[in-house]
Amino acid sequence: MSSDLLRSVEEQQQKEEIGLKSDLSELQVGDDVQVHFRIVEGDRERIQLVRGTVMRIKRGAGANASFTVRRIAAHGIGVERTFPLHSPRIEKVEVLRHAHVRRSRLYFLRGRQGKATRLKEKRTAPG
Repeated sequence: MSSDLLRSVEEQQQKEEIGLKSDLSELQVGDDVQVHFRIVEGDRERIQLVRGTVMRIKRGAGANASFTVRRIAAHGIGVERTFPLHSPRIEKVEVLRHAHVRRSRLYFLRGRQGKATRLKEKRTAPG
């Protein structure tokens, strides 16, 4: 029952394209990004910045698309956070740099520490 309802809502969103963001198409796996995410704490609202590497992008049908960002927190602890791609809580996604990767999922970064987690930067020709 609920899957039928979800499917009908997705079809309606695809038809009307309500709330679907199209400016996130340049987001790629391996990019260093800074996500501006709106958080509600009680009656206050603030924007939290999450800076890290895009580990995976799930380009589902319509509103199901999401992406996962991995960052290194205090004391070398890795933290992964998954964001819905078309969420109204995402203010903006800044792509800081592109990396050259040959995988669509960067799960191998979970087992690496320190300098081993670096990815080679993708250089583009000027102009």
